[in-house]
Amino acid sequence: MTAEGEDRVLTVPNVLTVIRLGCIPVFLWLLLGREERYGAGLLLAAMGTTDFVDGYLARHLHQESRLGKVLDPTADRLLLGAGVVAILLDGSVPTWVALAAAARELFVGLGVVLLVVLGARDVIDVKLVGKAGTLLLMVAFPLFLASNPDGGAPWHELARPLAWTFVVPGLVLSWTAAAGYVAPGRAALARRRPG
Repeated sequence: MTAEGEDRVLTVPNVLTVIRLGCIPVFLWLLLGREERYGAGLLLAAMGTTDFVDGYLARHLHQESRLGKVLDPTADRLLLGAGVVAILLDGSVPTWVALAAAARELFVGLGVVLLVVLGARDVIDVKLVGKAGTLLLMVAFPLFLASNPDGGAPWHELARPLAWTFVVPGLVLSWTAAAGYVAPGRAALARRRPG
């Protein structure tokens, strides 16, 4: 792909990412405002799905862009962070699970901010293990919402064990990916232009 192609802003994947960002307030309103856990869980699952759809489209339509490489993981952090905090406030997820997921998002988010502040110019590519962890968590958290007997899914008794099946490996993979970003972050800082 040419550098010119990577500078594109208006691409199908970027539009999907912006839609995903725009759905975050709707999710928060459904869960915390309306207390519609099942609807909020379905929306959260749909938003998680668009994360993988936009990546697939970027590669297969040759619409990868610099903006997308920054916007997509930022949307992931915001979606997962807001989702975890909201579900914790709702009481549908165990506290330690929410704190482990939120701490990982905070760690990665602060790392990105630190790289920018310190002048790193390189964009660190998202790791496949991180994408897998995010996928598992984006399955687990809607299932935790669905498992709440007070407004969850009609099949709430099945949802809880399913949520545990996804959340534990999701946390392990997510933290493995976070640790894997440290070395590329240091390398990006070493390549920064003197300032």
